[in-house]
Amino acid sequence: MIAAWVRELSSDDPLAGLEVGEVPEPVAPAHWSVVDVRAAALNHHDLWSLRGVGLRAEQLPMVLGTDAAGVVDGREVVVHGVVGGPSGHGVGPDEPRSLLSERYPGTLAERVAVPTWNLVDKPAELSFVEAACLPTAWLTAYRMLFTTGGAVPGQRVLVQGAGGGVATAAVLLGAAAGLEVVVTSRDAERRERALRLGAAAAVESGARVPRADLVLETVGRATWSHSMRSVRPGGTVVVAGATSGDPDAAELTRLFFQEITVRGVTMGSKQDLEQLLAFLARTGVRPLVDATYPLADARAALARLAAGTQFGKIVLTT
Repeated sequence: MIAAWVRELSSDDPLAGLEVGEVPEPVAPAHWSVVDVRAAALNHHDLWSLRGVGLRAEQLPMVLGTDAAGVVDGREVVVHGVVGGPSGHGVGPDEPRSLLSERYPGTLAERVAVPTWNLVDKPAELSFVEAACLPTAWLTAYRMLFTTGGAVPGQRVLVQGAGGGVATAAVLLGAAAGLEVVVTSRDAERRERALRLGAAAAVESGARVPRADLVLETVGRATWSHSMRSVRPGGTVVVAGATSGDPDAAELTRLFFQEITVRGVTMGSKQDLEQLLAFLARTGVRPLVDATYPLADARAALARLAAGTQFGKIVLTT
């Protein structure tokens, strides 16, 4: 079968170690299923894997990809890409949590083997391309907003960085749920796009904003101080990344004096994914798709992701 896989690791030029071509068919052990992949979305995790972050040379070759939607025995499904951890479904409770393409081959392939427990029914209202966009960035945004952040209609949410996949999802989900979403970005075009997607306001990074009930933080050092200044006393900051590095100062004095809650999020649970799919099916909200490529053109798709010019998800189809 055809797949996009890592031949060698390269921190300077991630695409140098990428191969797109034939790999052996997946084998499903007990309690696993083989999914015929119809669509698989790209994530920055794929580029980090090519650089060797979270992936070691002795694990190669490794098929890339964490997100997919497809078919198993006539059943249309979405793949929850987290394997192992406390649930232990399909691998046992002692195996640490990982994502597909870290310990087990990923989804950028014509077929992928996953624990059967990880399969969620795809709503008929969503296409395979739309559904494939959800299990990483959209799932993270959903968990940040609702499961961990506890956002309710009428609250103000500050989203740091308007261009990323999590931020874009948060704007669309938040607006549909009746939240007042304020986004920040250094880029005027991205601010304008966020407004068109439903943000109530879009401002320059670091600009003064009304105090927010909830702040979604994925940037880190470049925005942390602004996040801490912008959340209301007793409010919550939910962190799901630090693309600009760790903050130079945690601002603990402000944190304890104003009784701010800081909570971390990594991906989301299978239950979160089921709720997210239902949310989209019922509200009509759909993920923004930047471009689709056939699986055989995975190199071009990953090059677009690496260039950072996309707005929305990049999806491979089979």
